[in-house]
Order: sequence, then structure tokens, then C-alpha cells
Amino acid sequence: MTSNDLSSLLFFAIPVGFIAYIFLGQRRRVRALQELQASIVVGEEVRTTSGLYGRVTALTDAEMHLEVAPGVVVRFDRRAVDARVSGAAPAATNGPVDGPAQGE
Repeated sequence: MTSNDLSSLLFFAIPVGFIAYIFLGQRRRVRALQELQASIVVGEEVRTTSGLYGRVTALTDAEMHLEVAPGVVVRFDRRAVDARVSGAAPAATNGPVDGPAQGE
């Protein structure tokens, strides 16, 4: 095998290997997300893909009901779960975050 043949082989093998690496990594992430969505149970705190935090109050095969505030329940597709939240949802702030300081 000459060096020209070897460089031609590397010219095609490196991009193919890189593309395979990208696809396998994506497949692994999708599988982990599907396992997370299948393991959700009533009572857990979750975050949806749109960034809404809530506690799961009811589940079916295709959808879930999230309580986002006391007495406020919204219906989501079960595939909308992005993450399981270990603690409580982020606390609301009192007033604007980037507004002027008091006394100005």
C-alpha cells in the first residue's frame, strides 16, 4: 500500500467515523430521554421541554396532568418531559429582576 492509497483511505474514513460517532451519541441521548419519560410516576416534580415546572397528578399512556400552582392543573403530552427535578420549582421573585433598584 502506498502513502497515496493510505491518505485516500483516511480522507474517506475520518469523516465517516465522525458522522457515525455523532449518530451513536444522539441515539444514546434519545434512548435515555425515552427511559426517563417512561419512568415518570404520579407525585414527581418534572420540567417540560417548554420550561414549565410542575408536579405530576395523573398519567396515561400518552399524556400527563401537571399541577403548576395550587389548584391549577394543565395537560401535557407525556413526551414533553425534559427532566426530573430533584428539588422544588424555582421560587418566584418579588418584583422585576432587572428593573431599577429601590431609592433611585
